[in-house]
Amino acid sequence: MAELIRLPKMGLTMEEGTIVEWFVEEGQEVKKGERFFEVATDKISNEIEAEFDTTLLKIIVTQDCDALVQAPIAIVGEAGEDYSALMADVGDAPSSSAPAEKEVEVETEAPAATVASATRAPGEYVLASPLAKKTAKEKGVDLSMVAGSGPDGRVVEKDVLAAGSVKASPMAKIAAAEMGVNIASIQKDGRIMKDDVQKYYRNSRIEDLAEPADDVKAMSRMRKVVAKRMTESWNMAPAVTYDISIDMTKLIAMKKELKPFAKITYTDLIVKVLSRVLLKHKALNCTIEGNNIIERNYVNMGVAVATDTGLLVPVVKYSNIKSLGDISAEIKELAEKGRTNQLGADALQGGTFTVSNMGMYEVESFSPIINQPETAILGICGIKNTPVVNDAMEIEIKPLMKLCLSADHRVVDGAVAAIFLKDLKEHLENPAVLLI
Repeated sequence: MAELIRLPKMGLTMEEGTIVEWFVEEGQEVKKGERFFEVATDKISNEIEAEFDTTLLKIIVTQDCDALVQAPIAIVGEAGEDYSALMADVGDAPSSSAPAEKEVEVETEAPAATVASATRAPGEYVLASPLAKKTAKEKGVDLSMVAGSGPDGRVVEKDVLAAGSVKASPMAKIAAAEMGVNIASIQKDGRIMKDDVQKYYRNSRIEDLAEPADDVKAMSRMRKVVAKRMTESWNMAPAVTYDISIDMTKLIAMKKELKPFAKITYTDLIVKVLSRVLLKHKALNCTIEGNNIIERNYVNMGVAVATDTGLLVPVVKYSNIKSLGDISAEIKELAEKGRTNQLGADALQGGTFTVSNMGMYEVESFSPIINQPETAILGICGIKNTPVVNDAMEIEIKPLMKLCLSADHRVVDGAVAAIFLKDLKEHLENPAVLLI
């Protein structure tokens, strides 16, 4: 019996999705467990498998079209089965697709009159008006060296007058004739030289030489979501960015000491320290819902991950009670799943604070945008050997790393942010406190 296939709900906040691809054509059989179609949600795309053996009778929502959750997207059943009754009930599938593009009528201009080159063989006939010939004779202008601007390159009086009134070297006149340049249009105080003609020619044809081309690409669904959320955060939260430099000497040493036992990254270490410090600074670890501030006694740490299709922020749940080894393993697993498009919707939800590490790109400072509805985000920059003056007034070279905290001023006052950063700095510069 024919039945409808509806768009599945793949996350608590999912409202619509895009059909990225159908792996089965109309009239083709599909077996249970085989790839059926791919759906893109706000941040991820998943391949959906067939739940039973069947035949795809009709595709209702085609590739690259949007549909609401639980909207009918296809009809399946036995091959050759009549499904007209289902189609009558379905009508148009609910969609959030953009309106069809309007046709744009482009008005083209007629081509401008061609300016003929004055490069001619010796004795070659010059197409010129009688008045042009007369004027040339009177002023002693060689018509064979004049570029015509009239129809079919005809030399007219103004061409002769322009050529005769310009102070130019013989080589400049020859170059102008060869290149089809009206030497009178070159603006210069003093005598025009060959280089002036060549420069004018290059500049007048710069667009042709550059061959400019604009490649217009539609935003992917993920890029649209990233753009929408970043704009909302920028417009909603009066964010202030606070920078502080961290002496990484001891943290670098700890990372080296742990190397024989585990591949620990600086992100892992910072997340572990952050998860402890944040519990003492609740304003940095809360979210805003309407006029309410929700404080928490736990930390769900979002870790920004760059992928080929956009930015993802998978969440390490309850990082405050996890060991350094567990945090490290989970961050690596989430990052890999994000890059290979295998993250579930739940892995991207529930964050209370976010870190974004740009250190591997040697970035020295940036202003990260808050991941709403959180109230703060920490940007991690590269480690740079920097001369500093110690307490003994001596210059030392220290491995310094800058942290950039963006905080929502609706909840986090400047002094609160400063106290938090000072506390975080003390912990990172003395990581042995994690043993206490």
